[in-house]
Amino acid sequence: MNVSLIVITYNWPTALERVLESIAAQTRLPDEVLIADDGSGAETAAVIARARERFPVPLKHIWHEDKGFRAARARNRGIAASKGDYIVLLDGDMLVHPQFIADHMMLAEQGFFLQGGRLKASYTESQRVLAGGKPVYAPWVNANFHEFDGTKRLYAFRSPRLARWKARSRSGGRVMSCNMSFWREDLLRVNGFDERMEGYGAEDRELVVRLENAGLRRRALKWCALAMHLEHRTRGQGDVNDPSLPNNQLLQESIEQHRVRCEMGVDRHLAEFGER
Repeated sequence: MNVSLIVITYNWPTALERVLESIAAQTRLPDEVLIADDGSGAETAAVIARARERFPVPLKHIWHEDKGFRAARARNRGIAASKGDYIVLLDGDMLVHPQFIADHMMLAEQGFFLQGGRLKASYTESQRVLAGGKPVYAPWVNANFHEFDGTKRLYAFRSPRLARWKARSRSGGRVMSCNMSFWREDLLRVNGFDERMEGYGAEDRELVVRLENAGLRRRALKWCALAMHLEHRTRGQGDVNDPSLPNNQLLQESIEQHRVRCEMGVDRHLAEFGER
């Protein structure tokens, strides 16, 4: 299958440069990489332009104007511009294990989408890696294993045999769009992310609700598709689960209404990139 890797970024060119280096070192390269840029400045564009000169696969820069946190729209534009049968989503603050794409491909199956995790590097480890140090994908890495949204130490190594067993034994765990993959046709079927959701949080959980309402099932990626999250200041609210937040209200509507397809989604951008 052809694979499109979509990397979302916003004004952290130093991290993006390291992320692109880790992607270029994949044992199974994606067929294209699309940078879904949520309004970054000229430094990010320069990093992508430099990387494109020597990158082993096509590298596309999909930019829109900075009007606040619009991750849903940025990713939708990346999906619309993609050409692959299968789409992997990655955040621009995540370095990936050399087998990252191969692992997503190993467990890709019709009727399912995949949920991976992230090793949350400590501040010290993040700075070491940003300075050019080699990332460590192992239980002894200097990472914040106690955090609720990070990979546990138990899963911090690669074992394809255990990964296959885990994927077939339980559902996907915590929803995090920083490391997920889907068949492109499934994303188009539900119309991608809901672009009414602006500001931090819930756009990925809402997408999962609609995918599952459409009959798809979510599988967990454990002991595989390892990725290292670089520590930085969050753009999130104090309590991202606060039910009064607009995005959480839209999420609740999708749950209660058993919604499958959103109205303001990826189809708004298909014509721009040559698909109708």
